[in-house]
Amino acid sequence: MPVLRTVGEIRNLVRSWKQDGLRVGLVPTMGYLHQGHLALVQHGLRFCDRIVMSIFVNPTQFGPNEDFDRYPRDEHGDRAKAEEAGVSALFCPYLNEMYPAGAETYVSLDRLPHHLCGPLRPGHFRGVATICTKLFVAVEPDVAVFGEKDYQQAVIIKRLALDLLLPTRIETAPIVRESDGLAMSSRNVYLAPDERRRALCIVQALDQAELSVKRGEYDVRKIRLQIMALLNSANFQVDYVDFVHPDTLENEESIGSPTIVAIAGFIGKTRLIDNRLLIPPNPTDDQKRVW
Repeated sequence: MPVLRTVGEIRNLVRSWKQDGLRVGLVPTMGYLHQGHLALVQHGLRFCDRIVMSIFVNPTQFGPNEDFDRYPRDEHGDRAKAEEAGVSALFCPYLNEMYPAGAETYVSLDRLPHHLCGPLRPGHFRGVATICTKLFVAVEPDVAVFGEKDYQQAVIIKRLALDLLLPTRIETAPIVRESDGLAMSSRNVYLAPDERRRALCIVQALDQAELSVKRGEYDVRKIRLQIMALLNSANFQVDYVDFVHPDTLENEESIGSPTIVAIAGFIGKTRLIDNRLLIPPNPTDDQKRVW
């Protein structure tokens, strides 16, 4: 499996595949791969003959007080995992390939970044939108696969591809969880044993929200109070507990149609996010089609 560092190298390889009639998928990552990333590869192989995985810790999506410098990196281990999962090529570009000297062009969205994580991480989604656009231009994939754990990111990338008339089809894959339910994340490695145990409060909170809806409670205010009690009992530092429309990310006041409940915050110094789709009883077929 080749590891390519320049845009020219990956573009030439992908174009040679396409000349042979092959469909090409892209799985963008920042590395330190876990089973969640590898599940994206398997999802992509449902639609494509070849998968390119990018590994690039993108500096423009980190704030000044975030964990860019200590974000876990393991290219050697990632290469072995990716190859075993069926990746055809790794694209691990140099920084100056993605951001040439003097770079001053960025991609921004007007509305979607102003919800959920956006206000708490200024500039984050500008960085995400910019690097994903650059990867789409560099790799020219037929399909790109994103995980639903980063729900806001997935919605933003779908909107970006639609607005910019990109030929790349955006696919999303379900959240992959540890055996006890915690959403897989490269940042889970930061958690001390006690913090890892307390982190399960997020899953318990999502379970509580789902159970409340099943029992006929649709008032967001009341469900949020139940969730906050669970999170506070585990000393989870809450950034937000929001109930939003699956497409617009606008806040909802009641669960009258499929709604995303999204949670973000800190256990110790580690920021965690998770979400769950809440579906009220007897939704219409149109209401079920949130993706």
